[in-house]
Amino acid sequence: MIRGEEIIEGSEKDLEELYRSIEGIEEGEIVKGRVLSIGDDYVIVDIGYKSEGRVPVREFTDEDGTIGVSVGDEVEVFLERKEGKEGFAILSRAKAERIRMWDTLEAVFRDGGTVRGRITQRVKGGFSVDLRGVSGFLPGSLVDMRPVANKDALIGKTFEFKVLKLDRRRGSVVLSRKAILEERKERLLASLEEGQVVEGVVKNITDYGAFIDLGGLDGLLHVNDISWGRVSHPSKFLAPGDRVRVKVLKCDRERERVSLGLKQLKPDPWIGIEERYPPGTRVKGRITGIADYGVFVEIEEGVEGLVHLSELSWSKRIKHPSHVASVGDEVEVMVLSVDGKERRLSLSIKQTRPNPWDVVAERYRKGDVIEGKVTSIVDFGIFVEVEEGVEGLVHISDISWDKEVEHPSRLFKVGDEVSAVILNIDRKNERLSLGMKQLVHDPWRDVEGRYRPGMVVEGRVTNLTDFGAFVEVEPGLEGLVHISEFRREPPPQVGERIRVEILNIDPEERKMGLGIKREG
Repeated sequence: MIRGEEIIEGSEKDLEELYRSIEGIEEGEIVKGRVLSIGDDYVIVDIGYKSEGRVPVREFTDEDGTIGVSVGDEVEVFLERKEGKEGFAILSRAKAERIRMWDTLEAVFRDGGTVRGRITQRVKGGFSVDLRGVSGFLPGSLVDMRPVANKDALIGKTFEFKVLKLDRRRGSVVLSRKAILEERKERLLASLEEGQVVEGVVKNITDYGAFIDLGGLDGLLHVNDISWGRVSHPSKFLAPGDRVRVKVLKCDRERERVSLGLKQLKPDPWIGIEERYPPGTRVKGRITGIADYGVFVEIEEGVEGLVHLSELSWSKRIKHPSHVASVGDEVEVMVLSVDGKERRLSLSIKQTRPNPWDVVAERYRKGDVIEGKVTSIVDFGIFVEVEEGVEGLVHISDISWDKEVEHPSRLFKVGDEVSAVILNIDRKNERLSLGMKQLVHDPWRDVEGRYRPGMVVEGRVTNLTDFGAFVEVEPGLEGLVHISEFRREPPPQVGERIRVEILNIDPEERKMGLGIKREG
């Protein structure tokens, strides 16, 4: 049989002390020994007896399969039998650890200390806890200060425990984790002061904020205290498990409530805002929100202003901000007004660009002919885009000299390219009047030079009414034949050409009286 002296060089003195200590060794005691070798099934240990002992290798193996001992290590083992099969002493490391653990548990129970253990499984009424070979019972009500929603998540985790009850003879140990948490909470509550900066771990997140574990006490970090800027949801800034530094805003010891702040660790960006961004300042920002009445733009962290719908573009045809802007867009804005006390900032996007009405006033004059697209159609006319952001109105009365337009939509559709004449530019009120019929000659302008009473001409019947017939004597020039002229003969049909006599002409009223010219 191989002795320890043959394996471990230079250990004679140690072994002599070991042999002297072995005098009077009895079965059922804990002894010290030195590891001689490690095999597949057993670890051979020299305990200073006439024969070495062996311990099942599994008793030195961790959960991950790692053997937690090396040749030459000194270990404590329990001597079950001095001589067993094959001449080896039967040893147990597990029993030695269990005995030592009971000694430790008695000391912890006596002195009010704590012990570490790993929760191994759920049992009736609570959990089983491994205390290095000793099984303890953790009642479900003593796991935490609050009911645990996901009990299975505790399996495999290691915690500190208080020993509430102990019966070594019966092998009974009752533990409490709640007692430790309550002690920590009391100590923490006593130490917290408003304005103090502490560290914690994000425990869970809700719509209204995040709960921070300060080490036995949960504090609320409200959504309004996460950032000086807009916070759509706390999860955009924090995640469970994050370690954060926060400031204690309020501590209610009686109700055990702590309010925390994250943004308070940085200076309030609204302080001195008037000096940094006086009216007229141009600055770049990012669109953070869109509403029916405008968009919100952040120009620095925590400083957000409103660009009203009317300040988005020089064009007046924007029905909703989302048609021209998106969250996340980078834009240049001009500061219109700032109020640090009320935390209000009025911004403009259109003021950073040239006013197209200034361009129109410089580029165009009354009588100029323009071309543009029809942007919208209404009952009283059509709107035509002259420049980006500038539209002019062609009133229904200025569409044609000779056609009675019932509705503009019968002649035009949105997107049509049209030509028009500028009739008037009102720069002050930003209005532009256009005409289309003015593109052609007005037949009434010099009508008296071409026609006179008594003249007989030929014309085409364009419309029949209860009071007579309208006859076109030339394009854009119509006269009325009164119904009394048809009493002696049937009225003509629309489209029929007839001979008429000019009875009277009124250029200002744009009216011409006609009579039937009868043969003979």
